[in-house]
Amino acid sequence: MKEFKGRVITPGTCVSEAVVSHRGFNTLASLQKALQFVDKSAKVGDQNNPDLFGKPIAGKALCLPQTIGSTTGGLVLYCSAVMKRNPAAMLFYNPIDSLACAGAVLASVWSDTAMPVIDNLGKEFEDYVKDGMKITIKDDGIVIVE
Repeated sequence: MKEFKGRVITPGTCVSEAVVSHRGFNTLASLQKALQFVDKSAKVGDQNNPDLFGKPIAGKALCLPQTIGSTTGGLVLYCSAVMKRNPAAMLFYNPIDSLACAGAVLASVWSDTAMPVIDNLGKEFEDYVKDGMKITIKDDGIVIVE
């Protein structure tokens, strides 16, 4: 068990299973099928991300360096929250990018879905966390990985 401290972007607490990417998360390519079709598990459709392709992320703690892709990324993230197909949390190794931040804040303010988002967790977090590990997120930006 290890504890990490990051910066809170959107508050909240949760306990969830980790799904880990070491590449940028293309929000539109990853979530497009989940939003268009009846895929409540939100299996990642981005074939350019072998870490995540085909894995369900709804209700999981998505651990990632940053999001990539088009300017629709923030809106896609917000829509996934409204449709209950969003990750339980997003945990960024690096500082969050502006598109992901916008989507997370919109989801927090305009939907009834709590999705804690923490950034600046660092290289040690990236190296430590693995798929399937238990993630506990506290209000103050503490992330416990078991």
